[in-house]
This record gives sequence, C-alpha cells and structure tokens, in this order.
Amino acid sequence: MNTLTAPRAIAALSDIVQHYDAVFCDVWGVLHDGIEKFAPAEAALIDARAGGRPVVLVTNSPRRAQSVADFLHEIGVSSAAYDCIATSGDVTRALIRAASPRILHIGIEAHLGLFAGLDIERVDEDRAKVVVVTGLEDDQNHSPADYSPLLRRLAERGLPLICANPDIIAPRGDRMVWGAGALARDYAALGGEVRQAGKPFRPIYDFAMQQIGAADPSRILAIGDGLGTDIRGANDYGLDALLVLEGIHAETLGQDMSSVAASLRHEKLSACYAIASLR
Repeated sequence: MNTLTAPRAIAALSDIVQHYDAVFCDVWGVLHDGIEKFAPAEAALIDARAGGRPVVLVTNSPRRAQSVADFLHEIGVSSAAYDCIATSGDVTRALIRAASPRILHIGIEAHLGLFAGLDIERVDEDRAKVVVVTGLEDDQNHSPADYSPLLRRLAERGLPLICANPDIIAPRGDRMVWGAGALARDYAALGGEVRQAGKPFRPIYDFAMQQIGAADPSRILAIGDGLGTDIRGANDYGLDALLVLEGIHAETLGQDMSSVAASLRHEKLSACYAIASLR
C-alpha cells in the first residue's frame, strides 16, 4: 500500500491488473453515472475477467444484488463485466434481522425490495422502534435539512438508525444528489446511534471476499472514486486502491498527482494508483 508518495498515474487498468488475483470495483461514478454506462470501464472489467481475474462489483446501493444487476442490464452493461455483486443492501439485511421488527422506513418505494422475506412491520414514526434509511424520499428536490425535525425527534427517543447506503452524495447524470449517508451523518451529529454495513465498513468487504472465495486482501485491487467510502474502505481492509479521478470528487481532486496526494494526506488516506476514468 502506498502511504508516502503520490499515487502512480496509470492510463489503463491493464497496466496493473496482472499484479492482482481479483478486482473489487465500485459502480456509481466508475461504471455508470446513474443514467448511462461508461463503455471504457465496462471493457476494462471484461478484459480483467478474460485474464482470469474475478470482478466483484462492490456498491453502496441499498438494493439487493439482483435489482442492481437488472438496472445494469437496462443501461446496457454486459454481465461479462463482472462475476457477482456485493451490495450494501444485502449486507444491511443482517442488521435489520438483528433489530426490532417495527421499522420506520425513510426512502423511496423502489427500495422496498430490501425488506423482502424479512419478518418486519413497516410502521409510522410513533410506533417505530428502529429507523431504516435507504435514501431521501425525493432526492431531486429534498435536502438533508428537510429531515432535521424528524431526525431530532427520533434521536430524542433513542431509536437506532440503520443506514443502507453510506454514500453522502452520488452522481446522477451531470449532477449530484444526496444519499442516505447524509441523513446518517446528521443523525450521528444529533447523538443518535447509527449502524452501517456498506463501504467503508468491514461487513461488505467480508461479503465480497466470501463471494469469490478470496483469503488475502493484499491480492485484491479495489477501484473507486469516493475518498470516504471506496478509498477509506480499501485502506482499512488492506486492499490496494485505484482512485478514479473523474468521479464524485472531480472538481476538487483535479488531475495533478501532487495535488491528489495532498488531498489524500489531508484525509489520512492513500491510494497506490490513480486514473482519470476507468478504461
């Protein structure tokens, strides 16, 4: 792991992938922008698999793996680009199982598949014993501030909050939208208890390793664009990291490796490699 120098700038995944046994790749911001796929990234992952290296898509989506696979198919991403998918939604289900079944859900109807097959009851605020956040109820028009009164009331009651997607913001086309992680951040600031299993937390990486039968994190390359999720998660788990610069932090990171290194140092993070966009 590179901790002292600037990341090595690379032109293509093929420059380095031969040094690893498998690839863990982020999805939003790396493989697609929420609307359209990034064809060069898709091709790079297909090539990695053709070279005998399994690819696990590791995503903070609150959806289950099949739902993510269905969406990737809809936007034209070939199933040849990955072996399996590890979602924050899937690993979060273990947290939900261990909590009270009386749940207040904050998020959109499309995320209800997260609860499929679980013995839970969706209830209103007054009856809830636990809160599960999958996102804002309208991420096009709402901001985290709109939820402040609700979060304050819930925190005052001491309800635990399970966050199914630790991402604070995420790309959608040419704009950024707020994610469930923003509400988790604000809830924690109010003194509320927050439980999370997605990136950068260990459970999702354990799950991804199990999916391919891997045992040695140092033989895995993690690819992502989020400093606080992808890169921090890779660092904490002992994975080498490839930072994608033209992602969520494009406006602040830039392309100069010395400034990228300074940004990483400021966050107490490191990346072995950096690439403009995955290709």
